[in-house]
Amino acid sequence: MGVTLVSYGQTFGNWLRETGATVHDISVPFHTAVTAEQIREAFAEHPETDFVSLVHAEAATGNTNPVAEIGKVVREQGALFYLDAVASVGAEPVLPDAWGVDLCVIGAQKAMGGPAGVSAISVSERAWARMAANPGAPRRSYLSLLDWKERWIDAGRKALPHAPAQLEMLALQACLERIESVGLDAVMDRHRRAALASRAGAVALGGGLEPYVHEAAEAAPVATTLRAPSGVVASELVARALESDPALPLAAGGGALAEEMIRVNHYGADARRDVVESCLVALGTALAEFGVTVAPEEARQAVTATWERRL
Repeated sequence: MGVTLVSYGQTFGNWLRETGATVHDISVPFHTAVTAEQIREAFAEHPETDFVSLVHAEAATGNTNPVAEIGKVVREQGALFYLDAVASVGAEPVLPDAWGVDLCVIGAQKAMGGPAGVSAISVSERAWARMAANPGAPRRSYLSLLDWKERWIDAGRKALPHAPAQLEMLALQACLERIESVGLDAVMDRHRRAALASRAGAVALGGGLEPYVHEAAEAAPVATTLRAPSGVVASELVARALESDPALPLAAGGGALAEEMIRVNHYGADARRDVVESCLVALGTALAEFGVTVAPEEARQAVTATWERRL
């Protein structure tokens, strides 16, 4: 029995369903985050639940979830806790041990600014024990964690059990060296400033454009989602904005959200003041072409003031 939290979390839940697991989704409006109390209520309704999966930063909707508080509830119930920190690692603290996370997966392609072909996972002793006790756990596979444990960790980390993807490993090394050269705290600070500046700049731009996630504390540092003004289709607005510069990290929301959500994807190399400013100016120009009155100079000033503020 498992609980999975949407929206990227729903994908993981669907994988579990395909293996025969009973999964209960905890759905919250996209403008907010999951709360620890909602997890507690879900356990009360489904006390047999023994596995909870959560996405830390939902880049698709611009939320970040309170992992520490949720992890405490999950541990109290004795369930295993899985965390997808692919987007958040490098943009905000990721502390699996302190948060009681049993399985934490990260990737290098978002805030770390590295290659997309690599990932890493941390595994708690509880999770290792659960896998070892499962006779159906995958074995004799590149994707078998038990194989990696026995042939790599327990064997003293002397010889890799499989041939690595060499180019991706070299790219990952370069990525980590770049982060070390400036310091992880500085990298996270850039992402935090990009998020705050995006929200402030969008409000100053006006024209009905506003942050999609209501509370700044619940907004992810990797992507700021904005609600398109009434009467303007978000996907059409983004397409118009990208005509001036197709390289801008702008996108419309996925699925039904394409009607109302705009994403400013300020992660990795794009967590910069000039990128945030360029995105908002492009959106402002596009809005003006739709007949909406905006204030691009005020938006620029808000971005600069927010970026230079002492945090």
